[in-house]
Amino acid sequence: MAHLQDDEYLQPFAAAVRGRAEHAFARAQELTGGKIGLADWASAHEYFGLHRHDDGWTFREWAPNATRMWLVGDFSKWKLTRKFECKRKRSGVWEWKGPRTAIRDGDNYRLQMEWPGGGGERIPAYARYVVQDPETDLFCARVWAPRRAYAWKHSAPKKPATTLIYEAHVGMASEERKVASYTEFRDNILPRIKKAGYNTVQLMAVMEHPYYGSFGYHVSSFFAASSRFGTPDELKSLIDTAHGMGLRVIMDLVHSHAVKNERDGLGMFDGTDYQYFHSGAKGWHQAWDSRCFDYGKTEVLHFLLSNCRFWLDEYRFDGFRFDGVTSMLYWDHGLGTDFSGYPMYFNGSMDDDAWAYLQMANRVIHESHPDAITIAEDVSGMPGCAAPAVDCGIGFDYRMAMGEPDFWFKLAEKVRDDDWPMGGIFYELTNKRPEEQVVSYVESHDQALVGGKTFFFQLADAAIYYGMAKDQNGLEVERAIALHKMARLATSSLNGGAYLNFMGNEFGHPEWIDFPREGNGNSYDHARRQWSLRDDPNLRFKALGDFDEAMIGAIKRPFALNATPVKLAANEPDKVLAYVRGDLLFAFNFHPSQSYTDYGILVPPATSWQHLFDTDEKRFGGQGRIAKGGEYLPELVDNGKELVQQIKLYLPARTAIVLKRK
Repeated sequence: MAHLQDDEYLQPFAAAVRGRAEHAFARAQELTGGKIGLADWASAHEYFGLHRHDDGWTFREWAPNATRMWLVGDFSKWKLTRKFECKRKRSGVWEWKGPRTAIRDGDNYRLQMEWPGGGGERIPAYARYVVQDPETDLFCARVWAPRRAYAWKHSAPKKPATTLIYEAHVGMASEERKVASYTEFRDNILPRIKKAGYNTVQLMAVMEHPYYGSFGYHVSSFFAASSRFGTPDELKSLIDTAHGMGLRVIMDLVHSHAVKNERDGLGMFDGTDYQYFHSGAKGWHQAWDSRCFDYGKTEVLHFLLSNCRFWLDEYRFDGFRFDGVTSMLYWDHGLGTDFSGYPMYFNGSMDDDAWAYLQMANRVIHESHPDAITIAEDVSGMPGCAAPAVDCGIGFDYRMAMGEPDFWFKLAEKVRDDDWPMGGIFYELTNKRPEEQVVSYVESHDQALVGGKTFFFQLADAAIYYGMAKDQNGLEVERAIALHKMARLATSSLNGGAYLNFMGNEFGHPEWIDFPREGNGNSYDHARRQWSLRDDPNLRFKALGDFDEAMIGAIKRPFALNATPVKLAANEPDKVLAYVRGDLLFAFNFHPSQSYTDYGILVPPATSWQHLFDTDEKRFGGQGRIAKGGEYLPELVDNGKELVQQIKLYLPARTAIVLKRK
């Protein structure tokens, strides 16, 4: 239990930590009976839902409060017939069986249920393909059972030493004002991601959601890939093509809540509010206007754990970013809590069943697909979140370093440039628990949602509209370009195991994100990516994109960042920060106006240090003040205790330089 031993503040709560882990392992033992592995138990999707076999079709649904149930669809002329009536089995399971001729591939269908005091239409909970009628806007399931299964061509790449994540949304990936498709993303965006140097694509909004503007976070059909972007096979082709390009693909997994919709979601599915969710107020997330799962219920665990396994098996995703982990872990969803001390993790506010579910989910994922990665979106800093299950942890591979974007945006918005803290930057970007890896980032999609701004827009403000031509030299834009590059270089080079960027932000995509809705006239203006800005050689957006490409290329080099970062200098009056990591040295001058000649920095032993690149290069929108390709020979100096090596650098104002140890 490394995280218990390494953290003296956690040791007083050791019994509670062990108790949670023991509860999770005991629950898994209870589910499997100790006869099969937990990953094998997580196979509800192979039993429930509609399946075609050699001798016909089988459909099963869990709806314990239902009294009658029918399959209704194209095959029944949308009428209730005895031919398609389901039979109740034990434990609230309903079943229908029919010949192969009863249903055809492509048929639309839904459920019709009756329960005490009422009844209604429902989309099957395990439906794998759900489409929306363009005329009525109603959703229905669609049979997806092509006679020829998708033929995979490529194996997934191995997990990289440093995971470099390109967070993306398929629908808003086009420059056109529309919903883009899986195929368009495959053909047009994957090559951009590959060229940019990232090795992992994180796809948002994959799970079916009825409201496009929810960004995919109000899920209705957990086993269905969103049809607004294309067919299941088109998503598989996207992932297959990415694998062939050496890119891994992970997805946002939303198990933190569910859309409240009843007809096309799980709300009141069998006429009760407690089938999948907590009953009453506990089952509602008031801030998100959605339903909260009951993680203590066996059938819910079967549903969610199988959902983890399904996306890995069926679509060959390489892992997940678990959305809303903080909301899952705490009864109050972490709202209004600052998590300023360890007692807050052990004061009775924790949902131990949710903790157990998350640990079991990580076990299912890693047991069935050892190379898969899992990322927790947890702002609470829960101890053990990214520690192995065998060490009494939840088992995530990474935790999102959610304090980092807050830190950068606070500096950009509220702190004078002269007051930016050098030691504070280094501390914030390296502050993590010893046992865990984190995903470092300046900004994700969160920061630019309605009411927010991209980091570059925060820095440049209105000048982003009139000052980005290559032949312009406005002070606002010069500052924004310089700090945009420096913030990203510091964050990526000090990453805690992984680094993330949201699509377009690498080249300073302007403005904010806003999906079509009544409040904006159903406009797609802000639900797209303006790639032409990145490609135009006459605009300085291109320079930012080119810098990001060089930066990612440097930090993904083998063994470039294979060591803990060591701070060499953090001079507050000079606004100079320098550190070494692996075989690379990073030196920053954040001062807004003061440049330094022959600035001495004590360095680890080396024969020499070679200039790799710097933020001031003209190709990156800088002034070209630093000689490219220079070699820096260390000299011996007496620090009062011993002779140590020092190099002297030219550090222009608002620049950073990267050197490689020889």
